[in-house]
Formats: sequence, structure tokens, C-alpha cells
Amino acid sequence: MAERRSIHIDGLSHLTAIPVASRIGPLVMSSVIAPFDPGTRTIPDTVEAQLANIFTHVGAMLEAAGATWDDVVKMNFWMADPAQRALVDDPWVAHFPDEASRPARHTHATTATFVSADFTAYVA
Repeated sequence: MAERRSIHIDGLSHLTAIPVASRIGPLVMSSVIAPFDPGTRTIPDTVEAQLANIFTHVGAMLEAAGATWDDVVKMNFWMADPAQRALVDDPWVAHFPDEASRPARHTHATTATFVSADFTAYVA
């Protein structure tokens, strides 16, 4: 059985004993990804800035796990107003430009006042 490896990145961490992501063999799964400005616990005021931070954190996690954006299988987003899910489209298409090869995506409603996300990747 493959060993589990905790993934840690500069600029984002949990306040508890939880890594930002974990890898076992080819599977990489993140914990919840907060939209904090890197290296702080500050949440930007706009959804667009929150999403930019989330995608920055995901990129760093993928790199630390030995993965790339091409390895992402699915991303989940949690938003206070699901009607704003179209705001995910611009960074989504920027990171996954090939419409024939995009990960699955789901947007959930949340009572939180900020955007959060998670992802699953498979490193072939």
C-alpha cells in the first residue's frame, strides 16, 4: 500500500493538525481551501479576489504534491450566493482552457460569507 504524505504550502495552513492536502499514491485530495490572502487570515471583500486566492492556493498545493492542473479531476466550491457561480468561469477557463478536457465542478450553497473550495486530483 502506498504511503500517505501530508501536503503543506507557504501562505496557507489550518489552525489545527490538518494538512492543506494529502496524497496517497496517485490520489491527491485537499482539505477545505479558504480564500485567505496568502500568508494572512485576511479574506478579500470581493468574490473575484477570493477566487483568485483559492486558485493560487490550489496551484501551490498541486505543485507541492507533484501534480499539475491537468491532474485535477473535480473541484467543489461553496458560495453564499450560488447565483454568483458564474464568477468561477473566468479563472476556471484560464486554468482549464480545453473544453474537451475540464474537471468536474460543483457549486454548493453555504451560510459562510466567503467562498471556499476543495479539489481531487489523480496523478497518472
